[in-house]
Amino acid sequence: MSEVLEVSSDWLAVRETEDAAARSTALADAAASLLRPGPVTVHDLGSGTGSMARWLAPRLPGPQTWVLHDWNADLAAQAAALGVPRDREGRAVTLRSSVEPLDELTAADLSGASLVTASALLDVLTAEEAHAIVDACVASRTPTLLSLSVTGEVALRPRHALDRRVADAFNAHQRREVDGRRLLGPYAGRIVEGLFRLSGWNVRQALTTWRLSDRDPRLLAEWFEGWIAAAEEQDPRLAREAAPYRRLRRAQAARGGLSAVVYHLDLLAWPR
Repeated sequence: MSEVLEVSSDWLAVRETEDAAARSTALADAAASLLRPGPVTVHDLGSGTGSMARWLAPRLPGPQTWVLHDWNADLAAQAAALGVPRDREGRAVTLRSSVEPLDELTAADLSGASLVTASALLDVLTAEEAHAIVDACVASRTPTLLSLSVTGEVALRPRHALDRRVADAFNAHQRREVDGRRLLGPYAGRIVEGLFRLSGWNVRQALTTWRLSDRDPRLLAEWFEGWIAAAEEQDPRLAREAAPYRRLRRAQAARGGLSAVVYHLDLLAWPR
């Protein structure tokens, strides 16, 4: 995995509450209904500091074991330090970690899995990595819940004439090539959905949203700064117009007059 997948634990902590509010509870409940009676083993891909386990484990029966797959051993090691999740019956969940590139994931790695999960992962993968994940899930016949894949759609209020250009440049940045890896970006969710359907699997989807406002000013500010910085990196011609735009948006945010809706796609796939 390359630098594009390196994220800070600070950013993961800032976004965790909004992620939890945004994920589809309907798909989570449907995933729970697919589990066979008995011990549950969940493989969480791109697990970071374990936010998916903290959100989903209380919605699933137990006893549970979570295998946290991440290429960043430091992030994976923080999961237990942030608190061991509890299952639906209140029992502590067992956490294990696995550090490896996801493009090398195979059905053997998922042996005995009850469920595969991922959150905010697909859009930073390549087509090869997405294929490897789908192939491993299909070959092992493991139901799969994939949350918070960005769609590229953003709605800021109040509107501004530059919003669309910045969004287009940001989305192009999400599709850039880094160290020979062409990222799927906002196409990822639909591509992975298509791969599961081509494999003959059932797929349910849900449109999910971050709703950013002065309710969480830090997350709104960090999201906006990252959004516009990526757009400028992708299209340097934006720089002159982006400077007053950035100042305006910062001023609006400071007085509680800025909000943004960031759209995502959640998917649940399972064998027929």
